[in-house]
Amino acid sequence: MRSPLQGLAQDNFKCPDDYGFYPHSSSCDKYWKCENGASELKTCGNGLAFDASDPKYLTENCDYLHNVDCGDRKNIEPPIGTAHCPRLYGIFPDDKKCDTFWNCWDGESSRYQCSPGLAYDREARVCMWADQVPECRNEEVAGGFACPAAGEIANSGTFSRHAHPDDCRKYYICLEGVAREYGCPIGTVFKIGDSEGSGNCEDPEEVPGCEDYYGDLDLKAIRKSELLAGLPGNHSPSKSSSAPKSKPRPASTAQSRSSSGPAPSSVLASRPAPSKNPDFDDAA
Repeated sequence: MRSPLQGLAQDNFKCPDDYGFYPHSSSCDKYWKCENGASELKTCGNGLAFDASDPKYLTENCDYLHNVDCGDRKNIEPPIGTAHCPRLYGIFPDDKKCDTFWNCWDGESSRYQCSPGLAYDREARVCMWADQVPECRNEEVAGGFACPAAGEIANSGTFSRHAHPDDCRKYYICLEGVAREYGCPIGTVFKIGDSEGSGNCEDPEEVPGCEDYYGDLDLKAIRKSELLAGLPGNHSPSKSSSAPKSKPRPASTAQSRSSSGPAPSSVLASRPAPSKNPDFDDAA
């Protein structure tokens, strides 16, 4: 039986059926649209590729280049870029900050920032611990915070917690000498514990100097909305945050150690999912 793809190398593509969408023989971002037996060459948006995974050739779908197995279809259109977007469609790292990335759609860029302590990994395209991302400079990992030397904190256990010097909501966890930045859930701030190397997230009114951290925000409404949304934690990348800008933490003679509580986990934050129905451009 003749395969529907045998005619793909022809300049004038002959439709194997009255209706369908067929990959181009050499270009990953081009495909043939067949309607009533007539073929039309189409081109995906710049930065997208034609997904030819449908064995029945009935699906018209352009997806991000990194999501498509192009196989032998090696050719793609030259890049067309805008600010923060090397191509009109795609997910791209920020040039200067390793915790920031841009989701580009039709040349319009949306800025996303990984949660505290995480950075955008260019290969995996997810937010990972900053110390595990090669592109992050030393001063960007946990803001340059240095963990206490081994044995400096008595009875510290496997990890210790330390207040952020500039932000009431943030804190550091030191695990085997590596600092990772965390953020308390919206509506709470970090309270330094009684013993060195300890601390927990508490209501702002329980932390001297941080009572007004959230200003006039309705904390009850924020907490209720998070519960309704089923937010599991604070490791998802966010386009915008309802938390206020950083406020100085009051001076304290105590720094933290955690003798109990769960060890930090290397939870990854997923990137925004691409739309499965992007606009299509006719081939020139």
